[in-house]
Amino acid sequence: MVMTMSDKALVVSEQRDVDFYGDELTAARGSDGQIYVSIRQMCESLGVDDNGQRQRMRRQPVLSEGIGVCKLHTPGGVQDTFVLRVDLVPLWLSGIRTSAVSDEIRPKLERFQREAAKVLWEAFQQGRLTADLDFDALLAQDSPEAQAYKMAQAVMQLARNQLLMRSQLADHAQRLETIEAQLGDTGRNVTPDQASQLSQAVKAVALAQGKKTGRNEFGAVYGELYRKFGITGYKMLPARRFDEAMKFLTDWHEELGGMLPF
Repeated sequence: MVMTMSDKALVVSEQRDVDFYGDELTAARGSDGQIYVSIRQMCESLGVDDNGQRQRMRRQPVLSEGIGVCKLHTPGGVQDTFVLRVDLVPLWLSGIRTSAVSDEIRPKLERFQREAAKVLWEAFQQGRLTADLDFDALLAQDSPEAQAYKMAQAVMQLARNQLLMRSQLADHAQRLETIEAQLGDTGRNVTPDQASQLSQAVKAVALAQGKKTGRNEFGAVYGELYRKFGITGYKMLPARRFDEAMKFLTDWHEELGGMLPF
């Protein structure tokens, strides 16, 4: 196996064997989320030279971007295999002239051109591992079974869209949190500057209280602040309650005869 600089190494996350009208094709999902299919198997099914076809793919800029090499499980063990991204299969096949193949192979080439990419994609999206000659015709009959199948497909598509939407919403929320953090105000807890002001206010109250009691009052003041605002640390104070907390500490400081500002 001879790789070129343009052939990208892929890590397979899932592999499936697909029966395409009697020809077995191995498809794999790469770590990039794309679906790929063995080039050698397709070429063998069509009776064309796989080495020559790979060279032709590499000369075509769009096709060359979809060539990869990955390790696939085969009857002979795990082997490095050249693969092509399935959405590019029709483009590759369009370059094979039907007149260049035998009369026996020509119908198969036309089926590959029409359906291979769709069937291979469905193997991962809908679990369909075979290409049935009469399946589309059966669906067109609009029987109760066909209606149930179409409804199930619609439900699956709806669920898929909802999953994608939820993921996008979660991603947007995460990005918003990141932006808010970069701006220095999460909108949830106090900023570092506000936390510093709280700390100074607590220190002033604790010192004023200590003068009256003769004890270290830092723990008591922090404890009262935490109890009143339902937090476990002054940095956990909601930003919306910052002014309220500062007023609480200011009033307490004034009651102790402290001088303002802190």
